[in-house]
Amino acid sequence: MSTFVDRANITIQSGKGGNGAVSFRREPFVPDGGPDGGDGGKGGDVIIQADPNMRTLMDFKYSSKYKAENGQDGMRKKCFGKKGKDLIISVPPGTVVLDTASGKVMKDLVEAGDSFVAARGGKGGKGNVHYMNSVRQAPNFAEAGTEGIRREITLELKAIADVGLVGFPNVGKSSLLANATRSNPKIANYHFTTLQPNLGVVQLYDTSFVMADIAGIIEGAHEGLGLGLRFLKHIERTKVLIHVVDVAGSEGRDPKEDFDKIMKELALYGRNVQKKPMLVAANKVDLIDEDGPEYRAFKEYVEGKGYRVFPLSAPIGYGVKELMDAALLTLQEVEKNPPEEEEVEYFDFEQDEAQGPEYREVHVSRGEDGAFELSGGQLMKIFNSTNFNDMGSLRYLYKYIENSGAVEKMKEMGLEEEDIIRINDFEFEFYDEY
Repeated sequence: MSTFVDRANITIQSGKGGNGAVSFRREPFVPDGGPDGGDGGKGGDVIIQADPNMRTLMDFKYSSKYKAENGQDGMRKKCFGKKGKDLIISVPPGTVVLDTASGKVMKDLVEAGDSFVAARGGKGGKGNVHYMNSVRQAPNFAEAGTEGIRREITLELKAIADVGLVGFPNVGKSSLLANATRSNPKIANYHFTTLQPNLGVVQLYDTSFVMADIAGIIEGAHEGLGLGLRFLKHIERTKVLIHVVDVAGSEGRDPKEDFDKIMKELALYGRNVQKKPMLVAANKVDLIDEDGPEYRAFKEYVEGKGYRVFPLSAPIGYGVKELMDAALLTLQEVEKNPPEEEEVEYFDFEQDEAQGPEYREVHVSRGEDGAFELSGGQLMKIFNSTNFNDMGSLRYLYKYIENSGAVEKMKEMGLEEEDIIRINDFEFEFYDEY
């Protein structure tokens, strides 16, 4: 039996854009051919897609790093580099993808085939053909491709079911599911037997619905006691709840207290689960007198809180048909008048990927040795494209530093001639002629 995994943290990395090419025409009878370096190819995207053939996040337990293909470098004769191959990561339907750092939702992949781009590939760099002008006839440099995006993301699987069975462990949820559906869940007389949501299809008349046995909840589940939070989140997608209670108190607990404790956990968990329509199944009624005081007291107590109670003996099928009929009618009513969805804070891809003023700004600091150190997104892109053996390429870098206002910043910090300016490991002396 495979292990059910419903949460995984992985690292994704989109492909780097290919570098632009530095190339010059070399043809017979054309001794001074101009630049013809092509552009680099775009890096591959990382795409996450819901695959109906997957049921668990087990694959991500053993593999946590995923990288798309880099774009190909540009080539001579103005040939573009090939685009990097996209990486498609398959997950089960019902998977919520979260940005790990912020906790914001990137995408909720509910239906099979749902997909989105989780990390866009880097842009390809321009070839040297783009840098030719009336003054610079033979540009000996090209643009570097931009780096891909690296992200830590969290995959969280939530069961997709129309009706969810909730209640304390060992109250008979698995027996009810087995009797009412085609599923064959493992049933045993142990607490926390069900460590994963078992799903089955209830066939009624000319229709059907999916029902899930949500694993047992205990007091403190909303605070994560036991495996509480893992269990509770599977309730979020269900439209109707059936609260199964051991009305016979066969384990020495009071049925009314059991009912209240589960209701309290649902309310404290939040996310509107306590507002879902609910039916109450008074299970193990065969162990007591259905006309006796114990059952009547429980029924009156629960109905006094506004819930319908159904007598049930799941193992022998008593009351199952009536309960399923009521569940179907309730489900149809919910689907006619769906509740308002809870507001979710979504991850802002545009803001995250935008290369705004911060990207273009050149930052100035002083090293321990007194050297002036420069950094910045756009600066590093130009720096990585610089041919340090070509004066034209170096002038292009120096001109960008000057136009960015970095020289004025450094002068305010005490920059003088022959002081050292450092970008990464590259150092040069400052002279006003630059």
